[in-house]
Amino acid sequence: VGRVALWPGCAQKALTPRTNKATRRLLTRHGLDVVVPDEVGCCGALVQHMGLESEARDAARRNIDALEACEAVYGRLDAVVVTASGCGSTLKDYGHLLADDARTAGWAGRMRDLMEVLADVDLTPAVAADRLPRLAVHVPCSLQHGQKLPGLPAEVLGRCGFDCAAPKEAHLCCGSAGAYSLLQPDLSERLRVRKTEALAAVGAGVVATGNVGCQTHLARGGALRVVHWAELMDWATGGPPPKGMP
Repeated sequence: VGRVALWPGCAQKALTPRTNKATRRLLTRHGLDVVVPDEVGCCGALVQHMGLESEARDAARRNIDALEACEAVYGRLDAVVVTASGCGSTLKDYGHLLADDARTAGWAGRMRDLMEVLADVDLTPAVAADRLPRLAVHVPCSLQHGQKLPGLPAEVLGRCGFDCAAPKEAHLCCGSAGAYSLLQPDLSERLRVRKTEALAAVGAGVVATGNVGCQTHLARGGALRVVHWAELMDWATGGPPPKGMP
């Protein structure tokens, strides 16, 4: 059994708290010992997007301190599991952001997106495939371009029993992009409309994604049912269905 720390996030913890609960159930069900570190805060992504490098480095140092404190209490952490890929891209870059801190490279090397962790887990579906919705898979830019994992989500979701489809122009941004949607709202909205039309054209019942920014941005207006894939995989392997699903 491996021991992992679940990165709680900040926006996700407030906006979509079901994600962390589902992730913890999912990982525990598959034999991992899951702990949640105290005192971790924002990963620093939003201030870094705005060019506030000093504030981003301060956030990174506080988070490394918190992870070291967590490891001192629970013992060796094999990985830090991140369920918001925007955070994951920043956390994996801590070695560059804090190049003068010898501790950081070791922690950056242990940051893992949830899909990377599940790629090494024997996933056993508990729900018949014909009871699961077809999925339109939106792979966030931070996962496909930042972390270079474009095909992994559909592969892991498929092992859970889901029929997955990719939209046209899957490489394009949905318009959320961290602080971008606040700083460039007109362009952000144009990108959102273009992406939602492409996702709707797939004809799937649910859009699955792995970043809270994309999830909330695409769900605006209610035209699409957008669900974090942690909730979907938790359901498919024995957990409760996502809210609103039978």
